Amino acid sequence: MKPPLRRCALYTRKSSEEGLDQEFNSLDAQREACESYVKSQSGEGWKALPAHYDDGGISGGTMERPALQRLLADIAAGKVDVVVVYKIDRLTRSLADFARIVEIFERHDVSFVSVTQAFNTTSSMGRLTLNVLLSFAQFEREVTGERIRDKIAASKKKSMWMGGAVPLGYDIPVNGSRMLIVNDAEAALVRRIFALYLELGSVHAVATMLSGEGLVSKRRVSRGGKTLGGLPFSRGALFHLLRNRLYLGEIPHREEHHPGLHAAIVSPELFNAAQRQLSANARRRSGSRTEAAASLLTGRIFDTDGQPMSPAFAHGRNGRLYRYYVSAPLQQGKARATDDRAPRRISAPAIESALSTALARLLPDAANDPLTSVVRIETHESGVDLLLPINRLARLRRGLGSGETADPEAGDRRYLRLRLPLRLRIRAGKTEVLGGTEPHQRPDPTLVRALRTAHALVEWDRSGAPSLSESPDTPWRRKLVRLAFLAPDLQSAILEGRQPKGMNLAALMVQDVPLSWAEQRRVFGMENRLGATNP
Repeated sequence: MKPPLRRCALYTRKSSEEGLDQEFNSLDAQREACESYVKSQSGEGWKALPAHYDDGGISGGTMERPALQRLLADIAAGKVDVVVVYKIDRLTRSLADFARIVEIFERHDVSFVSVTQAFNTTSSMGRLTLNVLLSFAQFEREVTGERIRDKIAASKKKSMWMGGAVPLGYDIPVNGSRMLIVNDAEAALVRRIFALYLELGSVHAVATMLSGEGLVSKRRVSRGGKTLGGLPFSRGALFHLLRNRLYLGEIPHREEHHPGLHAAIVSPELFNAAQRQLSANARRRSGSRTEAAASLLTGRIFDTDGQPMSPAFAHGRNGRLYRYYVSAPLQQGKARATDDRAPRRISAPAIESALSTALARLLPDAANDPLTSVVRIETHESGVDLLLPINRLARLRRGLGSGETADPEAGDRRYLRLRLPLRLRIRAGKTEVLGGTEPHQRPDPTLVRALRTAHALVEWDRSGAPSLSESPDTPWRRKLVRLAFLAPDLQSAILEGRQPKGMNLAALMVQDVPLSWAEQRRVFGMENRLGATNP
């Protein structure tokens, strides 16, 4: 009886690229040995697949190998029955990776065979032997890595440059030496960057100035011929440059620094002054973390172009921390157009306070801070748009003031768009938020608390009809509930502290409150101040 067909995939790998350009290289030798082994098993129905799974110049310590990934994909597709390799470490040198590979093999009923070690994974003994051999392969790889690291450390102690990306200010060593060569033009730029940082005191300001002058990072060409660098200096690159002790003529290795063979570019006095400035700025940033965490709108506030606005901070001469929300392009150093009137840099306390006040007025019965329910905030020159859950729509519409609108969001019916006509005024490039035309007053906490209690006693159905959530059990509470039916603009005045001096809780409790909103405004002397109309 003819045995069933066993489709064999032959996998080969070589860690280095050395010798791969030869007519008959290591990969060819591995494949030839695997093909011979498969032919010896032809009586068992084994047949080598024509596809080549060859990884040349790739370490066995990683799974990210093109040929290996193609092999695993073909196994998952049911195209392979047996995987044949010359030695186990050709497949992988990592015990953890091998466990994952064997799990894939077992899941798809695929056997694994090593030609020179003469076993497969179809038996428990084969799997045990495989794990033991792989442990030794991983041990060999780790020992080799330790030898390489020790060699690099010893070479750096002898002041040698041991490779890597050549920093701005130097060129690669020549004639097989290990000494960096100073590039005079780039070295002058490095010294200027240090001087600029000490003058301006801000890496962001240095990056902006360099970008404005068209200065870019060092250009270099990789072994593959690809051009790298030549881009505007980022803040991260400048931080690294200012901290790099290589410019002192030293060779860094982990936490140690050894005298180098190359010449210094920056004087110790200039370098140390920059380090003190960097450390001082870092301490200020660390000290402001608690206040930075209070930026309540982070991740939810956007400018008129849909760009995110992120928290930014500045220290005044008196040591006070100023918080802002700044558009991403400005954060990244992009210049603001001279004719741009859109809000790009907004005082964080001002916008947070204005939104909290408006939402507290519109949603006085909210159990928690109403700002937490806001999904998205969009700032425009004419006002601010808020996206909130659609279930707030009926409640909001009952309390809208002049110029305020609330409608279902056109693109997503789960939300409503609330427009607040907050005035955004730009002064000296910074946006101030003005919530009204009258000077700010302190709200009466007793009156505000009474208003919230009144709303807690009232429920509103979908049609907007009110009903009592519970029967007021005292004459005081029966009078208190009337506050929930005050005109929306009167309630807004209470929450913002703009009510007349005689309008306090004691007066409201003894005075008859008319049902008509227009009459309410007349009784309390607010019809002219509010400019509202009867609904």
